Amino acid sequence: MALPWKLHGDGKSVAQDAIVLPEERLSWPRTIGFGAQHVVAMFGATFLVPLITGFPPTATLFFSGLGTMLFLLLTGNRLPSYLGSSFAFLAPIAVATAGYDYGDVAGLARASFAIIAMGVLVSLVGIIVQRFGIGWVNALMPPVVMGSVVALIGFNLAPAVKNNWFGNPASNPDVNQGLHSTAALITIGSILLITVLFRGLIGRLSIVLGMVVGYIAAALMGIVDFEAVKSAAWVGLPEFHLPANPFADPSLWGLLPAFLPVVLVLIAENVGHVKSVGLMINRDLDPVTGRALLADGVSTILAGFGGGSATTTYGENIGVMAATRVYSTAAYWVAGIIAMLLSFSPKVGALIFSVPAGVLGGVTVALYGLIGLIGVKIWIDNKVDFSKPINQFTAAIALIVGIADFNMQLGDVMFNGIALGTIAAVVVYHLMRLVARARGTATDTAIIR
Repeated sequence: MALPWKLHGDGKSVAQDAIVLPEERLSWPRTIGFGAQHVVAMFGATFLVPLITGFPPTATLFFSGLGTMLFLLLTGNRLPSYLGSSFAFLAPIAVATAGYDYGDVAGLARASFAIIAMGVLVSLVGIIVQRFGIGWVNALMPPVVMGSVVALIGFNLAPAVKNNWFGNPASNPDVNQGLHSTAALITIGSILLITVLFRGLIGRLSIVLGMVVGYIAAALMGIVDFEAVKSAAWVGLPEFHLPANPFADPSLWGLLPAFLPVVLVLIAENVGHVKSVGLMINRDLDPVTGRALLADGVSTILAGFGGGSATTTYGENIGVMAATRVYSTAAYWVAGIIAMLLSFSPKVGALIFSVPAGVLGGVTVALYGLIGLIGVKIWIDNKVDFSKPINQFTAAIALIVGIADFNMQLGDVMFNGIALGTIAAVVVYHLMRLVARARGTATDTAIIR
């Protein structure tokens, strides 16, 4: 069977005013090179999720590569994208694994069940969007609500940053907090300097490169344990594990409210990805949005069943495409294959897990804030008018509930700050809008956009 890509020009170069379209490719050596570049771009962010949560890095890489190829298949090679680990799941995973040791399979299996459930929901949303369009999502979650939900997910993680920064003293009372905080300062300082001093791919990789600098500094200070790295095999199977059974442990159903807001984030990320790529290649890709959501949902389901982190489309790789003007899906097939090959090296996983908590604290002090700022960017991009009380109260209440991590238990179901903040955003917005429109006076119409 013939491959679906046609050669772009002579296959060796891209003219100044030209782009390589999704259905085109350059020569295979160059395509493999671009695929490897996408792996480098995604790797820093993708391995941070298992490092933070305790999920197996090898399983995460395996399902990241598999999910990418599945995404390309379900979107008919029309939409270039890499599916990496989703940061939106960090906070609810922390809820699911609370009370378990870091990396404990029993705790991770609980989170895996919820990941599967969210994958099912995203898949269903994709099917509905494919049939009825995206308008209903925009009506339920206008920009002020969507931005608030995304922002509070990032800011809700602030306490975890402080814990990492000082080496997790709560779980390890004998830890040298001074050395870990020093490593954290070196890490975040390196990230900032690399971001300022370098442009192009190096600048975009500032987080992972800053972590490398912090890791080297931590090793020189003697707070990196290399024993697991030395003993790990170079080649072996990924560390798969099965999800917990909700019918044997009904308490698992109580985890779902904490994970539900993540569905909204995944929708926003996928829709944003489709529109961004469409603008860059001057095509209307909106008809592919439903398929993109379905593919991301199915990929997340597969990851949940095998012990990998949930997936999402990656902005890092959009940056690579914008810089190279190469949008060929062939390069993404190569990237998916490379990621899966890397997953068969236990030594890679052991090396990732050897990163000390202080270095992780230096990374997350910026990373979690950046997640929150994605929500702010949604407000800015959509020109949300914060002179309107409806927008003011929607965002203000949701953010405080999420950052303070309010909790409420109804029977066996626990609602954490993310779930309650999301509920607050939706209820406050639509309730104020309903009351204002019902009264219909000039004063009331000033409340809404």
